[in-house]
Amino acid sequence: MTASAKFTTFDLSAVEPEEVAPAADRLIAGNPVFRTWNIEEADGGLYAGVWEATPGKWRILYDEWEYFHILAGHSIVTEEGGEPVHLRAGDSMVLRSGFKGTWEVVETTRKDYVIRV
Repeated sequence: MTASAKFTTFDLSAVEPEEVAPAADRLIAGNPVFRTWNIEEADGGLYAGVWEATPGKWRILYDEWEYFHILAGHSIVTEEGGEPVHLRAGDSMVLRSGFKGTWEVVETTRKDYVIRV
């Protein structure tokens, strides 16, 4: 990660990813693994980085606001009671606090993100 007082680049080779899985009570299908490269953590609860997940499906509940841009793969995000939204490379989305639904990774998906808690 190259950093100065006023910018940070997204150099993943300079950051060790965290590897986790969805909580067992949220898992619906598969055995997904998440890798997260946290690039930036700023005052006021602002985070930025890259996230990747292998195929599977789980329930999501957002307590934060998140903007993300899909870099690779295919995922389906479905709001509770809503229609599925297919996301592929080049697609972007904002999920707001209180969003409930599911995230399904059809093909290993990588996104960059900005989160505000």
